[in-house]
Order: sequence, then C-alpha cells, then structure tokens
Amino acid sequence: MSHPRNPQSLLTAESRHLLHAIAKAGRPPLHMLNPEQAKAAYAIGSQVLELDAHKMARDDTVFIPTRDGAHIRAKLWAEHPAANLPVLLYFHGGGFTVGSPETHASLCRHLAHLAGCAVMSLDYRLGPQHKFPTAHNDAEDALLWLHQNASSLGLDPQRIAVGGDSAGATLSAACAVFARDRGIELRLQILFYPGCSAQPMASMHLYEKGFVLEKATIDYFYGNYLRSEQDRLDPRFSALENSDVSGIASAWMGLAECDPLVDEGVAYADHLRMAGVAVDLEIYRGVVHSFIQMGRAIAQANTARMDAARALKHAFANQESA
Repeated sequence: MSHPRNPQSLLTAESRHLLHAIAKAGRPPLHMLNPEQAKAAYAIGSQVLELDAHKMARDDTVFIPTRDGAHIRAKLWAEHPAANLPVLLYFHGGGFTVGSPETHASLCRHLAHLAGCAVMSLDYRLGPQHKFPTAHNDAEDALLWLHQNASSLGLDPQRIAVGGDSAGATLSAACAVFARDRGIELRLQILFYPGCSAQPMASMHLYEKGFVLEKATIDYFYGNYLRSEQDRLDPRFSALENSDVSGIASAWMGLAECDPLVDEGVAYADHLRMAGVAVDLEIYRGVVHSFIQMGRAIAQANTARMDAARALKHAFANQESA
C-alpha cells in the first residue's frame, strides 16, 4: 500500500497522545531487556490500557498434550454455560517471546461476549527457551486436540475458528493450512496484524521507530524464536512463502495503518484472494500495532473487536451441527 513521506501525519489525535505518553514514561523498549525481563514487563504493560474484562460463567483451565510429550495450558472462557457452543481457538501475540492467556484475557473474554461463543486461549511455549517450530507445533497440536475433544468440553467440533494477534495471527495463518491438510473444516481465521513476510516490506522501514512496535523489537523477537535466518523462509513462519493456500478457511483481517507489519498483512490478503480464499480486510486508520488492547485510549479498539466478533457470528451462524 502507498505511504506518505511523513508517517506521523497519519496518526489520529488519540494515537499521537498515546505515543507522547509512552515516550514521556521513558520505559526501556522490550528489545533492551533480557527475555525474562521482557516477559515480566509485557505482562504488566499489557493491562495498562486494557478494558475491564467481562465476567464469564465459564472460566476453565485445560491441559493439552503435545507431540513431544509436554502438556500445555489453555484457558477456556464462555459467557454462558450452554452446550454445543462454537469456539474460537486464540493465539496471543508477543513475538513468540512474551505474552500469555492472561495478557490477552480481556480481549478473549470480550470476543466471547460479543460473538456469543467460547474462546480457548493457548499458553503455547515461547522463545528463547523453545525455538521454532515449537510454538507452531503447539498451535497445530492444540487445534487437532480441540477438534477431537470439543464435544467432551461442551463445544461444537463442527464450528471451530482460529484467531490471534501479531505472532498469534502468524500461528493462526499456519493453522488454517494445517487444518485444510488434516481435513478440519475451520469456519474462519481471525488475523489481527499478522507477520507474514520473510523479507521486510516498505512499512517496516517507514514505521520502524516510535510507533509502539519497533523494527528493533521485531528483530529481537525473531532472534529469540528462530534457529537461523533459514527459518524465515519456512511457510509456517512466513505465510507469503506458502505457494498453496487454496481451500483454506475464509479470513477476517484487521490491520493497523501505522504499523511496521501493515504491508505484510495487505500482501497476505492479496495472496489469499488470488488463491480463491474469501478475505474481509479492515485497515484501521491512524492507529498503531497492538491497538486492540488499548481500549481505554484508542476508540478503534472497540470497533475492531466488534467487527471481528460480527465476522465470527456470521461464520458460525449458518454452520450449525447436524
């Protein structure tokens, strides 16, 4: 997509005020911290601008076996204890290095409330302790397990969607291909500002500093997760490297205009459409990466959540189990 010479001019007044406040606080960026410090800082910072979480009638913890013998935790939320609920399997953002179901609990609970579905949020394993493709394997294993065990959890195995933000959206895109190959008919993929490209695009340089997610932080995250530069070319990590995305689930994609990753999202939307996959693309103007977790400061956060939930409701509505 085309970009102006002065990217600051695109920001909304709310976004400019937010960036000024972040700069004034003077906290070190995540890429200046060691991974454990970054995890702790992100956990605290993720709640500062978040909306209060909706109360859920169902707030369960489940443990999911993985192919390497581990058991990983997932949170399962639903506003109502009804049986046979559709479910969104959600993967949190955080560059494969930081984040957890707790950092994204408000978002997941809000989506459950708005879409009238259950949301399962996976505590997939993170770098640098767990390198590529561990997080991707965990995501695939969780999807397969959920499909096989949904009924015992009071969920509808025929109405499963995947979704995530940032790195979590990258995992979702990979899971959509995995689902096709395993014969799992996903109803939708929800992709908030995914990373999709093996090579930096124009927006990566335009918004590389001072727009919340910085290029230095992206490089730090990828350095913690990837084993080598060759892993960038793996289609599970860089979805644009996948030459065959035909037949995967339809996508709803929400991008932030002032985001280093925005061009990657647009390119992936085009890639899907060229393969015949239906894509609903929304670009939220004047906002920055992670804006969907900034509902106290950025009005578009609520708009994006409602848009995503509307897409989920539509995808689930006409796909009732027999």
